[in-house]
Amino acid sequence: MTKTRLDTRFAALKAEGRAAFVAYVMAGDPDADTSFQIMQGLVGAGADVIELGFPFSDPMAEGPPIQKASLRALKAGMTLSGTLALVRRFRDGDAETPLVLMGYLNPLFSYGYARFAREAAEAGVDGLIVVDCPPEEADPLADELDAAGISLIRLATPTTDDRRLPVVVRRTSGFVYYVSVAGVTGVREADASAVAPAVERVRAASGLPVAVGFGIKTPERAAEVARVADAAVVGSALVDEIAVALAANEAPVSKVVERAAQLAKAVRSARVSKAGA
Repeated sequence: MTKTRLDTRFAALKAEGRAAFVAYVMAGDPDADTSFQIMQGLVGAGADVIELGFPFSDPMAEGPPIQKASLRALKAGMTLSGTLALVRRFRDGDAETPLVLMGYLNPLFSYGYARFAREAAEAGVDGLIVVDCPPEEADPLADELDAAGISLIRLATPTTDDRRLPVVVRRTSGFVYYVSVAGVTGVREADASAVAPAVERVRAASGLPVAVGFGIKTPERAAEVARVADAAVVGSALVDEIAVALAANEAPVSKVVERAAQLAKAVRSARVSKAGA
């Protein structure tokens, strides 16, 4: 079952006493070959899980950096089938790093849930985050993902109250993604003091690891979140490096990998520095 990659990775990190560094990039940004090189580089830089966006023309939960990344990828010809081809290419050289796709429901609905689940499992996808699919509408997709052995990973937010939370975490596996701020990606910073009790609440309700994303851009912020959560997710800060490199007519791979290495180091050492304080 492909989802055991997620389970195995989080269990190993728990045994090590540290959080995961989850690195998000957009498939096909700025093109398929560069995107593949970035994915490879992220593993070497210390990413424990790769979150790979599949581009959509109306990414409503995203701030400007990821919106622009999605448009760059679409302009370069990236599609959902192209995203799966990118996963297959990555899996040819890496059978261990968990890989989660993140995107929106419209491309999945158009592709067909059964076809997507089957082809995603064959490609080596471990989990799926669908930003705009409410739990009440998720069963047809969840059924196909369950049959294929792919984790459906749900989002909990600061507005998810105790009545709503059990509905949100139903049929969730792999981990729960906690959105640390109200709003879109890459705009506001996460507050670890506010995140900590929310993580405990979500973890208790789900029995799963909790990854915190949105609002984590710096190594310092990543370390703060890594001390209270099971994973810190960084996306906009990495995607920004691509945009900056392209604007300067520079190759983006090394820029993204360098930033990822700084973030990974902060996450890996976060609890060690706390214990030594």
